[in-house]
Amino acid sequence: MTAVTHPALQRFVAQIGEGLTLGQVFIRPTERGYELRLESDRPCAPEDLRLVPLTELRALAQCTAHGAFRPLKSAPDLQSGWRSLAASDLELEQALNQLYPGAVADWDAAQTRPPPVTNYREFTGRQTGMYRATTLLDDAQAAQAIRACCHRRFCLKRRLWTVAGLAVDEATEKSLIPCLEPCAVLLELARKAQRIQQQETVEVGLSLVELETLQAALEAGFTQAAPSGRVADFHAPANPRRRQLLLEKLKLQLAVVKQRATRQDSG
Repeated sequence: MTAVTHPALQRFVAQIGEGLTLGQVFIRPTERGYELRLESDRPCAPEDLRLVPLTELRALAQCTAHGAFRPLKSAPDLQSGWRSLAASDLELEQALNQLYPGAVADWDAAQTRPPPVTNYREFTGRQTGMYRATTLLDDAQAAQAIRACCHRRFCLKRRLWTVAGLAVDEATEKSLIPCLEPCAVLLELARKAQRIQQQETVEVGLSLVELETLQAALEAGFTQAAPSGRVADFHAPANPRRRQLLLEKLKLQLAVVKQRATRQDSG
């Protein structure tokens, strides 16, 4: 195994031990370097997995198993059934950069205390034009948009930036890949959330039981095949993150209704 050439990679390699999972990829040291495969493929025999050269990993990460384009490489939909071999630390870094661009550098940056994050208010405060509207969300509204956009079902990056009242992601919630500042998808969802706030609301007379049914229906919808369309097309009512935003609001409303019912029962 060749010598590590820069400190960030050296520190990352030191964490691998007998094996380490980065995103969905399990990294295992071998006598000749490293083997990479999907975490869910760990029990598979090597001969049962397709051997993918390092030079083809970028193409592998471009599409899901169903052929859909993966604009966000941190999405939890990396296809399975493959393995790849890296002969050195540098080849390992090259492989990981094909699968998760910049992940090793971001991981190393996140080891500093405090980590070099750009929080929501600082990030949106820099925006101009149509994205200036993202500053108009209050902290609770911004937190709803963040929880919806950054949910584990959409992104495996561990969010280290925040807004007042919202905790950062726990280490066990996502993966070792840190998120140091809001992304373009979050910015677009926050803009959509602000536009929704400006629209006239419609009173819907639903009981507590019906609200719980609606919540269950929304949750169940995520187990079905994702609708086609662009990740950040929030004009589409069926967009997964837009549905998650509605779910976050519904959870809050349910909590309020249940709290009110509890007070009435105790009174």
